[in-house]
Order: sequence, then C-alpha cells, then structure tokens
Amino acid sequence: MDLILWRHAEAEDGSPDQGRKLTEKGERQAAKMAAWLKAHLPEEARIIVSPTTRTQQTAAALTRGGIVVKEVGPGASVAALLGATGWPDAKGAVVVVGHQPALGEVAAYLLANAQESWNIKKGAVWWFSNRTRQDETQTVLRAVISPEFL
Repeated sequence: MDLILWRHAEAEDGSPDQGRKLTEKGERQAAKMAAWLKAHLPEEARIIVSPTTRTQQTAAALTRGGIVVKEVGPGASVAALLGATGWPDAKGAVVVVGHQPALGEVAAYLLANAQESWNIKKGAVWWFSNRTRQDETQTVLRAVISPEFL
C-alpha cells in the first residue's frame, strides 16, 4: 500500500475555520503539487479529503473525485486517519488531503513509532509505502516534497 499525506496549501486567516479558502499563493502551491502527483500517482489512487474548504480546494487541483471523510478533518487522531485509509492492508494508493498536527503525527508514528507532531509544510507531500521483507513489515518513506521545490 502507498499512503500519500498531502497538507492543504496556504489558506487565508479567519473564522470560521471550516470555511477558510486558499490564498492565491495556496492555489499556485496546490496546482504545482497536483501536477507532480498526476505524473507519479497510479490511476486508481483513492483520494480522501477533510471536510474543510481549504482541503477540498487543494484536492480539486488534482481531481474532482475526492471523497470527503470527517476522520481526516481538523483534530483527527492517528488511529482515525489510518483507519480511514486502511493502512497498512489496503491495496493500491491513498492520498489524504488533511491538516496539521494530524499529518505530522501520522508521519512520526509511521517512521519512528513516536507520539510526536512533526511539521509538514503547507502544500507538501509525504509519500509512504508498506512492504514485507523476510516476514517483517516495513514502512518506507518514498518522497517528501514541498511546492517551492517544483
């Protein structure tokens, strides 16, 4: 299984939090990352998106087929987010368009088995794979990329 964590792009400040929209810079970030993802994702990848406006706008740069899942929304737990994706047993690739601190907490859990909140930059992608080698399940970090490097 491949698990791609995509933090929403830059959003405007304000309230209510759920309705915050992407800034012009955020729209450019989302477009750059979506172009990179389109070149690398398998066609059958599932896209799951937080119910907030900024995450849905970020995902819209990639596809119109994202599924809104409240378990990946603001305040998501590691268990809820991983459960929503089917990690590590689902087949294929799943892209999660979500928020900090949950995405950073998932990254820390997958790579270090730690309860920490690592920083994932706005608009960035962390791509993980799960594999079995000699009867041992392994998590592999395949890519980390921020929009400013595209």
